[in-house]
Amino acid sequence: MTSDPGNSAAKARFTTRQWLIIALLCGAQFMLALDFSILSVALPVLGKDLGFALSDLQWVVTAFALPSGGLLLLFGRAADLYGRRNWFIAGMVLFTVASLAGGLAPSPGFLLAARAAQGVAAAMLTPAAMSLLTTNFPEGPQRDRALGINGALLSLGFLSGVVLGGVITDLTSWRVTLFISVPVGLLASIAAPILIKESRNEETPRLDLLGAVTVTGGLLSIIYGITSAQRSGWGAGTTLFALAAGVVLLIAFFAVESRVAAPLVDLNVLRRRTVSWGNATGLVTFAMMTGMVFLLTLYMQQVRGMTPLNAGFTFASLGVAAVLGGAFAARIIGAIGVHRALVYGLLLQAASTAVLFFLDTGDGSMPLLLVATATGGFGHLLAVVGYMITATSGLPDHEQGLATGLAYTGQQLGVTVGTPVLATVAAAGIDASGGSGSTAVLEGVRDGLLTAAGALLVAGLVAIAFLRPRQTAPSPAPAPAVDEQVAADAR
Repeated sequence: MTSDPGNSAAKARFTTRQWLIIALLCGAQFMLALDFSILSVALPVLGKDLGFALSDLQWVVTAFALPSGGLLLLFGRAADLYGRRNWFIAGMVLFTVASLAGGLAPSPGFLLAARAAQGVAAAMLTPAAMSLLTTNFPEGPQRDRALGINGALLSLGFLSGVVLGGVITDLTSWRVTLFISVPVGLLASIAAPILIKESRNEETPRLDLLGAVTVTGGLLSIIYGITSAQRSGWGAGTTLFALAAGVVLLIAFFAVESRVAAPLVDLNVLRRRTVSWGNATGLVTFAMMTGMVFLLTLYMQQVRGMTPLNAGFTFASLGVAAVLGGAFAARIIGAIGVHRALVYGLLLQAASTAVLFFLDTGDGSMPLLLVATATGGFGHLLAVVGYMITATSGLPDHEQGLATGLAYTGQQLGVTVGTPVLATVAAAGIDASGGSGSTAVLEGVRDGLLTAAGALLVAGLVAIAFLRPRQTAPSPAPAPAVDEQVAADAR
């Protein structure tokens, strides 16, 4: 039995109210991604203004990412228990207040506290927004289309933040990059109770407290261990203790979840190859993209002496290519299938990252930088859409919420660990070069870029080996229904 793409497109059309709900929920996700990355290009200026040491600048990003990645699963269940709309509004109010406080920060400690509060708010907002999105749109074409829009806006938010951060910082102040979230947050807090009905899972059992404590503690410990390695080194006692504690807690979490009657995470879902390996590829593509942006920020400002404004405009090629990737990904997936799109996206991102190894201090490097980042941005968006469809497809309705939450947890972890991991590699390369000037920084950046390219290549090979669609009996319909819907959405 074949499906009619025209009929699917008709079913996927939204009413005016549904478009407003998409604008609210997906716009919130866009704002979170934007706010995460918008300070990246401004870090050198911010550091001089507030007195940050160069080695401590990555904590401005990590302070946000640590709670936003570690608390996602816990807050997702809390939203089910206490009301998703209420949880969304509470998170939006906290995010707005924290953004205002961060923009007014008089010292490094104050700014880091505000960024941590933003991260907590992001962990509240993300699962609540995703749950509201899935409960407001029925299973099928409409939900697929809404999730596709959300995934594209999430990546575009991060990449747009990189561009806007440099422009805003150079023309005004780095503080404005935080202030711009305040009116958006106020508007969203007012619109949410008007547009969205309260939603909670009446059948949700009591919170699996032991599971919540072990998974949250494990994730936070792992993330802290990775991020602290840049300052203290991988062999430092603090780093090793945090990583070991994280591993022990995560092992305890899996032991708990296999025994409790109502687990926080159904391990049967994790055993699905599309969920486990799909999320692994998503983690890598996000981690290496965020880390690459950090490395190129160092290259442009520390090696080439570019201003934040010029660096922001240079990243514009990455943003434009990402927009094109979001626009054409649907058609590409409809033509070649989800699996090939995911593989090609990862390999394209890997190749473009590897080419950046040949950057130097000469003016001839700029065309290489523009072309390679644009190509990588296109490949990244293709991989993101492919992994989101892979990690959430083929599951029954009652598992969709968990699968979506796991997909965004993997993404947040990728965004969290990408910068500190590649920054640590770069720092080791700088130390190994025996210098502290632009030449040493260039060597460190090259080491980080090669590491990123290698990780992406491995992710592509993983997708080839473990995510290849299983052979089924011949069918008159050559393409999966989800591909037809994605193609219809593009039209």
